[in-house]
Amino acid sequence: MLVIIGTVRLPADRLADAKPAMQRMIVASRAEHGCIEYSYAQDVLDEGLIHVSEVWSDRAALDTHFRSAHIVDWRASWAALGIGERNLMLYEADDPKPI
Repeated sequence: MLVIIGTVRLPADRLADAKPAMQRMIVASRAEHGCIEYSYAQDVLDEGLIHVSEVWSDRAALDTHFRSAHIVDWRASWAALGIGERNLMLYEADDPKPI
């Protein structure tokens, strides 16, 4: 299982413009084979900071995601939306347990 955790930043005044593109990305990603979880969340204290969390079944599913049309469209929208700073980390989780 692969877990991606991190943030992306955009100008707070562009958030309303970004939400439809983010919603399309989330819906399409969640529909992909191997996607266990995919979400974005606005930071409570920093309006332009978006927290990203993804969980994928395996590397093949993640690689397919990276080649998908919806991620190409999402990335193409970044400049217009002012999305610049990205800080995403990939972790391998072998045996997750609820806490």
